Amino acid sequence: MSVLKYGVVAPVAAGVTADPRWMTAFARHLEACGFESVSVVEHAVLATQYDSVYPYDSSGRVELAADCPVPDPLDLLSFLAGHTDRLGLATGVLVLPNHHPVVLAKRAATVDVLSGGRLRLCVGVGWLREEIEACGTDFGSRGRRADEQLAVLRALWEDRPQGVSHHGEFFQFENVVCSPKPVAGKYLPVHIAGHSKAAARRAGRFGDGFQPLGVTGAQLDGLLGLMRDEAAAAGRDPADIEVSLGHSVTKVDVERAEKLAAQGADRLVLAMPPTTDLEQAKDELSACAQRLSLST
Repeated sequence: MSVLKYGVVAPVAAGVTADPRWMTAFARHLEACGFESVSVVEHAVLATQYDSVYPYDSSGRVELAADCPVPDPLDLLSFLAGHTDRLGLATGVLVLPNHHPVVLAKRAATVDVLSGGRLRLCVGVGWLREEIEACGTDFGSRGRRADEQLAVLRALWEDRPQGVSHHGEFFQFENVVCSPKPVAGKYLPVHIAGHSKAAARRAGRFGDGFQPLGVTGAQLDGLLGLMRDEAAAAGRDPADIEVSLGHSVTKVDVERAEKLAAQGADRLVLAMPPTTDLEQAKDELSACAQRLSLST
């Protein structure tokens, strides 16, 4: 068995991720089973009516009802950090256009420090135009904005006692210092999520990881190749970029995991069935951990 890492996405569609008792028990059970991390999603708002097309379902519609409780991911991860000891804490996916990078740098580093260095930011540019525009950002320029946001985050996390100045298309500031710093110094891992060529290129240039969930076969191979080519062109070692691929808690097994590892996966991010039954969820996680022979 390869040394894959296994994370689990909290079942947001079940409407339980804002339930403190449910999520505390869920996270503690993940940790006890030997899973590497928990991932939590973000939607600042959902729309009762929208023209945007959800790219991960053939219907083009997202499974979440507009009134589904979706807590802020960094606040939720900070809460879960206080109820676990070693479980990795990941956003999956934080919608980057919704955030000012100076404020995000502070919030992310704070969660990382208070959790003892357990945070992994997985970010994307978002698909729901109505959400992004409600947060005050132009949908069409979100890709350029994301590239600049990533540069700002990196700069603010570095130890620059003289301060950081930035003069870009979207953000400008002079001689500022953002503290606390991430536990590992300037390195707070930022993974790029997405199924597009633009996401693959962004991951190659800027990412510590690439998470192309929902993509398989030749399309996946093409995106991974593009990510690696872009990394090499930027003077980076493609082997340093972690790859996270998706599967299901109830279906993954050693054989399936090894096939994904052969395609380049360093981590599998496993989806949970949208159940509100905590004991059922725990039983499914335990069975998955047993199939994968996870250490506890």
